[in-house]
Amino acid sequence: MAAVAPSRIAALTRLRCELFQTSYNPTSVRTGAKYLRARLRGPSMVQYYPQQLTVAGFNRMGGGFKIQDWDEHQRLADVEEKKRRGKGAPKKAKSPAESRRMSKRR
Repeated sequence: MAAVAPSRIAALTRLRCELFQTSYNPTSVRTGAKYLRARLRGPSMVQYYPQQLTVAGFNRMGGGFKIQDWDEHQRLADVEEKKRRGKGAPKKAKSPAESRRMSKRR
């Protein structure tokens, strides 16, 4: 029995890839095709973890009911206290002339 030439086997493999619409990779280079073909995990994870109702989300739903968000109230009080002590965020420049960078260039 005669052995088949490697060029014939390569041609057969190339033709098989064309027919079945697969990628021809004779050098076995890593292509990541396994991960690209895999099912996406995102939709399953979204279904697994339920939506959490927050105070802000409840207040946005409407219906006339409002719940006091104590964490947000405390945060705003802390920000106000920092501003009174001079430790708050600097005010934003309304124009390029008011910015710190422009004042340094003088």
